[in-house]
Amino acid sequence: MLNWLFGRRPEPAAPPLLRADRAAADPFELRVQLIIHNPIIAPTGGRRLSQHMGWRDPDDLARQYIADMRQCSGGMAHYTIVERHEVDGYPPKADGFSYDNAGYLGAWQRHGGFHQPDAADYRRILAQFGSVAKIEASLIDEVWLFACPYGGYYESQMAGEGAVWCNAPPLALPGARQRFVIMGFSYERDVGCMLENFGHRVESIMAHVYRDRRGTANLWERFTRYDQGAPGQAECGNVHFAPSSQHDYDWGNRREVRCGADAWYTFPDLSAPARPMRCTEWGDGDMRLHHLWWLDHLPRVAGSTDGVRNNWWAYALRPDRYL
Repeated sequence: MLNWLFGRRPEPAAPPLLRADRAAADPFELRVQLIIHNPIIAPTGGRRLSQHMGWRDPDDLARQYIADMRQCSGGMAHYTIVERHEVDGYPPKADGFSYDNAGYLGAWQRHGGFHQPDAADYRRILAQFGSVAKIEASLIDEVWLFACPYGGYYESQMAGEGAVWCNAPPLALPGARQRFVIMGFSYERDVGCMLENFGHRVESIMAHVYRDRRGTANLWERFTRYDQGAPGQAECGNVHFAPSSQHDYDWGNRREVRCGADAWYTFPDLSAPARPMRCTEWGDGDMRLHHLWWLDHLPRVAGSTDGVRNNWWAYALRPDRYL
């Protein structure tokens, strides 16, 4: 479940120059249903919770995320928001509880006392907006949920027949035959956290794709090597561990390590030699820049290797078609 911290992060830095020359042939056109739980705080003249708390504008976050995803995928991820719903209320919990403004703001001020269990009622939310029927009718491809901290969302969750672990257990939904992903975002955090949510989605899906391959045949395990876990054999690392990281979120560790990340820009030819790298390559500790760098290295070319597509974005973006 999302574990939001108190406090506010600085605005994200400008994205780095990525390898746009690696763009694959055709983008994936992805239609999004956007559902924002952002209650009106009555004594503030109609201001919504995100404004009242000095948090971010969810629409601005969605725009930044769409732009970042399109850039780091070389144009593969082409999202369009086709439905937008802003709810004057909090996400309902799976046990039937719902916050009111007094209860939520009181818990925030006390730094405690939030409702447990935290899990949101996905079935109720999706039923309210007809999400499953729209997925089945090919009117939308994904659902994005925005809420405040302790909204109870997973960072990502896959639903539909044949759904697999996607940083959360598969979600069984009546009538949902087609697989689709539900993203959970917080407007208290920045776009770097949104990219992290997607990164964990990639990790789950690609681990599933390579689940039966061992040793050198498991290219996903090779892609995610970092120096602490595989000394002298670092490649691109994972979402929490950059090539030089020594613990979770240690993207700014200044150790120089021998790293083979460059080879993934010429996939499936992985013969490019490793070279010394430092954290300046992936943003010098900035979460957003690291995640953009990491996602940019995901293979996105035609063909297949050992029965797996060379375009890993196909699995991450369209599990309904390719998983």
